[in-house]
Amino acid sequence: MFEEELDAVLLEVLWNRLISIVNEQAAALMHASFTTVVREAGDLSAGIFNRTGDMVAQAVTGTPGHINTMATCVGHFAKAHPIDSLKPGDSLLTNDPWLGSGHLHDITVVTPVFHRGKAVGWFANTCHAMDIGGRTLGADAREVFEEGLHIPIMFLFREGHLNRDLLEIVRANVRTPDAVVGDLHAQQAGNDVGAAKLSEMMSEYGMEDIEFLASLILDRSETATREAIAEIPDGTYRDEVVIDGFDHPLKIAISIQVKENDLVVDYDGTSPQVDRGINVVYNYTHAYTTYPLACSISPAVPNNAGSFRPVQVTAPPGTVLNATFPCAVGARHLIGHFLSQAVFGALSGAIPDRVLADGSAGLWNTQLEGHDREGRVFSYIFFSAGGMGAGSASDGLSATAFPSGIKGVPAEAIEAVSPVLMLKRELRPDSGGAGRFRGGLGQEMVLRMDTDSAVLHSCMYDRTRSPARGFAGGGNGAVGEVVLSDGSRPHPKGKYDLQPGQTVTLRLPGGGGYFSPRTRDPDLVLNDVRQGRVSLEAARDEYGVVVDNLNREIDRAATEALRKATARRPE
Repeated sequence: MFEEELDAVLLEVLWNRLISIVNEQAAALMHASFTTVVREAGDLSAGIFNRTGDMVAQAVTGTPGHINTMATCVGHFAKAHPIDSLKPGDSLLTNDPWLGSGHLHDITVVTPVFHRGKAVGWFANTCHAMDIGGRTLGADAREVFEEGLHIPIMFLFREGHLNRDLLEIVRANVRTPDAVVGDLHAQQAGNDVGAAKLSEMMSEYGMEDIEFLASLILDRSETATREAIAEIPDGTYRDEVVIDGFDHPLKIAISIQVKENDLVVDYDGTSPQVDRGINVVYNYTHAYTTYPLACSISPAVPNNAGSFRPVQVTAPPGTVLNATFPCAVGARHLIGHFLSQAVFGALSGAIPDRVLADGSAGLWNTQLEGHDREGRVFSYIFFSAGGMGAGSASDGLSATAFPSGIKGVPAEAIEAVSPVLMLKRELRPDSGGAGRFRGGLGQEMVLRMDTDSAVLHSCMYDRTRSPARGFAGGGNGAVGEVVLSDGSRPHPKGKYDLQPGQTVTLRLPGGGGYFSPRTRDPDLVLNDVRQGRVSLEAARDEYGVVVDNLNREIDRAATEALRKATARRPE
């Protein structure tokens, strides 16, 4: 029997085989995708699930907002269509924000896997659709009904036959029908690749199902997570994070209770939901809470349903982190990505050496829509990142998306598939918060449209008023800015018409520093000055390091005198 032969060595072999399978699943989706945000930026997830819809393994690519929401989403599919009621060739999908990843632009495709005629599990993936209709992706809608086409759990394929009626409805409601429908086929192709590879593995090892293997993996993940939680001192740890909101600041309040090997995260005290499209559904809140917890507490433990078991996440209904239907949710990432900062801020009271200072909160999403010079309709989105917060032993990464993990799309790729011209893209000097370990730098981009008519620019930007906090004496990061060539400043979460010939400059925020900047190694400051990351003035005023302007060398005597004269509080 397979169960009797499954020792530690074989378990490791099969685990790595599963990871290889889901990575092939994701690669197939990315290679077949019609959109740069999927194939270039990796805005997707892919994974394998047991019969009841518990996530067993995930691909290494993807975002927590897709992976960890997909982890709970598949359970809804399994309840709506129990696996034994399905047949080979069936496949399902939805973009319901409250079941999936929190907004209509993300579509989840779920496919039952059959081996020798028996349903043994599921493959699923989620990726961002280039368009879903409505008033285009943005933060300014009042209700979810304005934000696009809502697809409940439905069949994409029945016994191998495409649901053409559904696809005709999709095509009639989106601005880029070929790309959207093409990606649905790409998503199905990814699941089909995963299913074929799993069946090969099961035949090779004489497996009738994956239930015993899945249970063993999930139980071990749970045990390892509990052991990691048990290393944290019991207690309740709190924090509050202030973010820009739409027109008024919003508050994320968090308490993390650690009791033996259980952990409860409560967001009581968080601001109420708002009448704009920045609300977060509970599923997304859970996803971006469990991810930073894993980063700081148990980074070596596989991310699956077992590792979620010791963690309970609660948020009062009607708050901006557990928003109720039919509120608008299109730009939910503008709040959801800040949850890592609340988690790290709370845990800094317990494990300060394992958390990061505040960062820029991941993504600035730029949605552009209009007509190209040939009169064709286009709708294009790309993601950009500011600076990460510093750690207790390392500088923050610059222009890096955390916690989303989205990669920046090269300017050449953007210009190849859209009329967007990127005239400038460089790091912002002095945007990273000063510290013994410096915050990551934001970036500056200048955009112009290669069109004859105005283009609708939907802005989804935060940290334009509330800077990323430094930790333990570190400085705050710089806030972001959106500035047009005429000097005007559009609403950072609104829409406006970008005129032909007009440019818009995006200055992304920087991350916070860690520890007092006066304790940073002067040679590291000098290196930052030489590389253009820190100005001569900031080196002197923030770090207390005097750099000669001519030869770009440290004036050691002047630096020592300055640091003594302006000594700050001890660490």
